[in-house]
Amino acid sequence: MEVTDLVLAGAAAFVAGGVNAVAGGGTLVSFPTLVGLGVSSKMANITNTVALCPGYFGGAMAQRGALETHRRHLRKVLPVSALGGLVGSILLVVTDDKVFDSIVPFLILIACALLGFQDAIKRAAFSHRLQSSDAGTPLALLVGVFVAAVYGGYFGAGLGIMLLAVLGLVLDGELPSLNSLKTVLALVINVLAASFFVFSGKVEWAFAAVMAPTSLAGGHVGGLIAGRMKPKVMRSVVITFGVLVALRMLFF
Repeated sequence: MEVTDLVLAGAAAFVAGGVNAVAGGGTLVSFPTLVGLGVSSKMANITNTVALCPGYFGGAMAQRGALETHRRHLRKVLPVSALGGLVGSILLVVTDDKVFDSIVPFLILIACALLGFQDAIKRAAFSHRLQSSDAGTPLALLVGVFVAAVYGGYFGAGLGIMLLAVLGLVLDGELPSLNSLKTVLALVINVLAASFFVFSGKVEWAFAAVMAPTSLAGGHVGGLIAGRMKPKVMRSVVITFGVLVALRMLFF
């Protein structure tokens, strides 16, 4: 492993942190970079999850004040999200490397589609809410969060969009409060997945050690400039990059 490899990985994590803060989809930058540096697809995915995990803490802390509306649901969906994240991470570790290599391009394309259509997904979810009961947490919410959490533990790119779609479809509430709930759930899912990965023996620690602080720095910078950036433009760049990576994996 060359010093230049570490520099490139750190730079990719910095960009990923900034992209996540502005538009989402940062994994589509940092994950292909690790693969390009010679890390196997599965180890790159695992390392990326561990390295970018600290970045979720800042977002969750910043939005915790908006959680009050859904605090009663939070107590029930947190264990479900944790279990789903753990199940997804276990499934990833036991997946054969060749099998994972064959499905990675499709996972990337799914993430690109989620990112590209996220505005339409949000509108559809918020305009077609299911009938929910005030007496308790709807079963549809628990099932939807679990499925999203399994995906998040397995691959992760586009997780936030999936969670927000589930929350918007099932729960009443304005976007800021649901977004805060989404951020906390994403934090729990990634922490559980990363905690399992730490003991899996499949983390490239040299890359993770460089990427963790640079992703935090990128997230901070992204948060500062978010108001001056156009998320749609950034999403378009990330989606184009992701599609090109997926096509290269499929055909070259």
